[in-house]
Amino acid sequence: MAIRDWPEGERPREKLLARGAGALSDAELLAVLLRTGVAGASAVDLARSLLAQFGGLGGLLAAERADFCAARGLGIAKFVQLKAALELARRALAETLTRHAVFTRPAEVKLFVQARLAGRRQEVFLALFLDARHRLIAAEELFFGTVDGASVHPREVVRRALVHNAAAAIFAHNHPSGVAEPSADDLAITRRLKEALALLDVRVLDHLVVGAGEVTSLAERGGL
Repeated sequence: MAIRDWPEGERPREKLLARGAGALSDAELLAVLLRTGVAGASAVDLARSLLAQFGGLGGLLAAERADFCAARGLGIAKFVQLKAALELARRALAETLTRHAVFTRPAEVKLFVQARLAGRRQEVFLALFLDARHRLIAAEELFFGTVDGASVHPREVVRRALVHNAAAAIFAHNHPSGVAEPSADDLAITRRLKEALALLDVRVLDHLVVGAGEVTSLAERGGL
């Protein structure tokens, strides 16, 4: 059955207008962006199929163009639509963090790093450089691959902190396995960076580990 034939209160667009975006499931939100389904499947059916195929929203949004466009019902136009929507969300969160102290918005910091890193196929080390009022100056992806003591270079992090005249920093990296549990290497890297940046009077406020639908804070765990 086509979505236009559904009861009005069950159609994703009408449901969003009546109850807000938060009332929609992942599949319904995705269907709103996809707009159309394929032969024999509504936009919601297609969205459910895609979420299952890519392992959830994170996997779908992080998919490479070739993999994305090879899926049934997708193509360049939908790839561009979803990437643009994701980038708008990232920029909106970044804008908020440039205006407010991150200490007062830890949930938004987690959302921001999750939007940047969740679903990535390789580990990415992200540095958030903050001013004296703990507002975001810049977010930079500095290292790629296996994030361990050999691949994360404190000298480069120090150099970027100096470039931005940062007063504080928050670090984040993802675990492609989807498990957001900090490793011994994560703790060791955090200690090394904290010691190196302390020489510049730059405070390390947190190190976040991004998994599948979860973000773990070392500061909340007492690991700083």
